[in-house]
Amino acid sequence: QVALVESGGGLVQAGGSLRLSCAVSGRTVSRYAVGWFRQAPGKEREFVATIDWSGGTAYYADSVKGRFTISRDNAKNTVLLQMNSLKLEDTAVYYCAAKSGSPLMISYSYDYWGQGTQVTISS
Repeated sequence: QVALVESGGGLVQAGGSLRLSCAVSGRTVSRYAVGWFRQAPGKEREFVATIDWSGGTAYYADSVKGRFTISRDNAKNTVLLQMNSLKLEDTAVYYCAAKSGSPLMISYSYDYWGQGTQVTISS
């Protein structure tokens, strides 16, 4: 069993930055790929970024590429999402999720999910 807890959300002006953290606990967490997804009101959950267990491979949604960076520290069982140049359309609840095997952009391939953290971008 793997448990995930997100933190770091909040309210920030457009153009600003936030760093989300995902604390991962459980057995052999370092062997899990971890992804970030988000869901805005009235919209489906969408992929944001994902990283493999070693931290050597990461994928990003086109909408965040060049602005967001995903990283992980397996010694601290933490996955970070650094979000820069935030836009109004980044407003959503952000979730981290874990899966065994390769990092994928498909939400249903992830077995474990956190409760989410709200990110609100103001103009």
